[in-house]
Amino acid sequence: MNLLAFDTSTEHLSIALTDGRQVWQHTGAGGAKASAALIPAVLALLAQAGLRLADLQAIAFGAGPGSFTGLRTACSVAQGLAFGAKLPVLPVDTLLAVAEEARHTQGATRVVAVLDARMDEMYTGRYRWTDGRWHAEADFSLVRPEALSIPAGWVLAGNAMPVYGERFAPRVDAEPDVFALPTATAMLRLGPALLAAGAAVPASEALPRYIRDKVAQTTAERLAVKQAVADAKMAGNG
Repeated sequence: MNLLAFDTSTEHLSIALTDGRQVWQHTGAGGAKASAALIPAVLALLAQAGLRLADLQAIAFGAGPGSFTGLRTACSVAQGLAFGAKLPVLPVDTLLAVAEEARHTQGATRVVAVLDARMDEMYTGRYRWTDGRWHAEADFSLVRPEALSIPAGWVLAGNAMPVYGERFAPRVDAEPDVFALPTATAMLRLGPALLAAGAAVPASEALPRYIRDKVAQTTAERLAVKQAVADAKMAGNG
């Protein structure tokens, strides 16, 4: 399976590409730089692999939760590339990707995934690995550090621990925490099962999953996303 994946939901840009045998990946600075760096890095990975966009089965992207502008960038680029190459897109929950990264690196099978949402809050979700796949205990939510519940025997994984760790409620029989990000390689590992489950959607449905509403983007954010859309459509048609 030829699959491209990328995530711009945090301050880190993560891109990965596979032909089913080998994986090519790129990491870099995310945030405001992601919209300019994403498409050139994607095209460079495709060139390294000797693949065209039209050779892919789908384009996976981190759909959220996460940075408002980062999610819009990922959705816009996935949509533009997929439209041009006539491909489906595969939205992947970023917290699920965090859980998968913790499983892959530390063998965790019961994960409370957390991502820093800023403004004294975190995005969180619980995932259990059984029968060879992940099962969400409930939909993700937005919580303050003091309100986070971590059952005994579960692993806390994500990027919020260095920011809010001292404010978490005391835990009994806690597993060691795991610093993990929603990487594109985690999305590649999740991709086949998600595709088999019918999670792929048309390019027009490449939409972010928000928890917290943001009133408006800055002018710079709007221009960056608009430029990302235009660049992605040109690349997809190339």
